[in-house]
Amino acid sequence: MFNKVVLSMAALRIFSGSVEIAAAVLMLRFNQIDKALIVNSGLALVGPFVLLTTTTIGFVGLADKLSFSKLAFVLCGVSFILIGILKK
Repeated sequence: MFNKVVLSMAALRIFSGSVEIAAAVLMLRFNQIDKALIVNSGLALVGPFVLLTTTTIGFVGLADKLSFSKLAFVLCGVSFILIGILKK
């Protein structure tokens, strides 16, 4: 049987991949650059949300196994990733 935390993280990633595939199908169906850019802009919101959610689920699963200092380093690294993604 799968670990519940790992199963939750994988399910979110499968959902995210399904959204990406659906967006690609919509782009092909609309067949217009301006509408494809609108669909692509919507995907820009989904990606960081999925990253943040899966990371949070992982932290909750590891919270009892990691020391506070290691957890702080991991949180700092994720913060840097989010800053790099979201900063314009």
